[in-house]
Amino acid sequence: MTDSAPAPTPRRARVRAPELIGKGGWLNTGGQQYTLADLRGRIVILDFWTFCCINCLHVLDELRELEEKHRDTVVVIGVHSPKFVHEAEHGAVVDAVERYGVAHPVLDDPELATWKQYAVRAWPTLVVVDPEGYVVAQHAGEGHVHAIERLVTELEAEHAAKGTLRRGDGPYVAPEPEPTALRFPGKALLLPSGNFLVSDTTRHQLVELARDGETAVRRIGSGARGFDDGPADTASFNEPQGLALLDDRAVVVADTVNHALRRLDLVSGAVTTVAGTGKQWWQGSPTSGPARGTALSSPWDVALFGDRVWIAMAGVHQLWTYDPAEDTVGVTAGTTNEGLVDGPGAEAWFAQPSGLAAAPDGERLWLADSETSALRWVDREGAVHTAVGTGLFDFGHRDGAAGQALLQHPLGVTVLPDGSVAVSDTYNHALRRYDPATDEVTTLATDLREPSDAVLAGEDIVVVESARHRLTRLRLPEEAVEVSAVAHRTRRAATDVASGTLRLDVVFQAPAGQKLDTRYGPATRLLVSATPPELLLQGAGAGTDLSRTLELDPAVREGVLHVSATAASCDDDPAVEYPACHVHQQDWGVPVRLTEGGADRLPLVLAGMDA
Repeated sequence: MTDSAPAPTPRRARVRAPELIGKGGWLNTGGQQYTLADLRGRIVILDFWTFCCINCLHVLDELRELEEKHRDTVVVIGVHSPKFVHEAEHGAVVDAVERYGVAHPVLDDPELATWKQYAVRAWPTLVVVDPEGYVVAQHAGEGHVHAIERLVTELEAEHAAKGTLRRGDGPYVAPEPEPTALRFPGKALLLPSGNFLVSDTTRHQLVELARDGETAVRRIGSGARGFDDGPADTASFNEPQGLALLDDRAVVVADTVNHALRRLDLVSGAVTTVAGTGKQWWQGSPTSGPARGTALSSPWDVALFGDRVWIAMAGVHQLWTYDPAEDTVGVTAGTTNEGLVDGPGAEAWFAQPSGLAAAPDGERLWLADSETSALRWVDREGAVHTAVGTGLFDFGHRDGAAGQALLQHPLGVTVLPDGSVAVSDTYNHALRRYDPATDEVTTLATDLREPSDAVLAGEDIVVVESARHRLTRLRLPEEAVEVSAVAHRTRRAATDVASGTLRLDVVFQAPAGQKLDTRYGPATRLLVSATPPELLLQGAGAGTDLSRTLELDPAVREGVLHVSATAASCDDDPAVEYPACHVHQQDWGVPVRLTEGGADRLPLVLAGMDA
């Protein structure tokens, strides 16, 4: 007699979650310290992030709805894992948690102790721990919250049935609000009236200040996160940043977290949406089209250059333009790959462009490329050039010849009267100056606190000191302040690999209920490069296979492998006429060190898999 009962489902390997440790301690808990044992009975989502990373900021926004919907069963814990030296400062993490409205506990891990315990390789990474303290999933990159939502629902049912689910309030304790006129302002603009318009980012408003840069004349926006057009008191923004004057009575606003451009009528105070759908652009979305019908991704700054508004599209590492006359938007430069590559706009690479300024003669558009700590520019033909900066992993504070000078995550650029450029060198707390005539970098001022922008006002330069919540007026000095040279590389530990042949495997498993989408050709794409380029003897370039054999030059002892992977998946149900499809993408910068006995295989996980 044959037993018709189905075979039991194999049990998943159960991996106990490592403890949460971080020298910086806990934030958003009212001073309470927590262990995983304290959270037993709850579904814990660990968000490994760093506040410089735009993908990490996207995940913060993605998590808000899940946190609210499952607030009695889910505890999100942010594990702050710094890339830049400035991000290892505890005070800077405290500021970032407030700046970006993080409404869950955060563990400050400046030495990457917990990062290493969980074998994390990329920012951001989400790890799900079940109510019994076991790791059940790990996802690298953004766009995975829909899969985590399904997993959370399954875990709620499973552990409610077992009696191991504990419901109730979480450990989050909101900090006391500070009574300052501005709160983490982002960008500023000198208005025709002589007043200043400032994006009061954390309060989701625009503030017009009098000529003294201190007295508030009016506020535009309700002060609550939202995406509403209308009069000044009811319109709403979501972490607005860049500002540009369209004409004497209108300003265009980069409404960053709404993924939109808004128009402010300076006379009436009315706000309207001119570009973006309110939804984030994803791979496969249109890259040009009607302004209101085309999705954008975290526009950080805007500038009028030629007859178009240029957009620093930090979310996808590109420059886009908005044409007010044609009412269209489209990509102008950048491939969406993250890095520093010059050349024609269609071939250039950027890394979170965050500041724009057009030269008065119309010959150059300057930009602060924050993640490469670079000052770059676009010429009238659309070609991209680099003035200062070498790549994703080199930064510091060093003056001198531009080829040797170093910045640290700059967010703003300002063209000075003599044609030189002031750089808001944000993580160095400094205002720097690059002179194209001499190709030299000098320091104009120090002891600023996270300067994010600056505007000219007569013979003065007015700096947005974002972390001091104010505008600071400086007289441009004739001589630069001398600063000791400091150079850094990213603190993340290098992976020891064998010289010669290295097998690169990007591991992808479609989320439950989905399969690879091969209807229109290959569903996957892999792009590999290296810094320095000489590290890769073979294996560079693009292909459709997620596995590749690389040949590393033994003469190059260390470097960085840049890996970009994409996979498309759709619902696996033939009965569904219009299946929902998703594009999964992740970029890695993996520091490697060639050593005898090093690993001959480098696995990278593109989408979350059950542990």
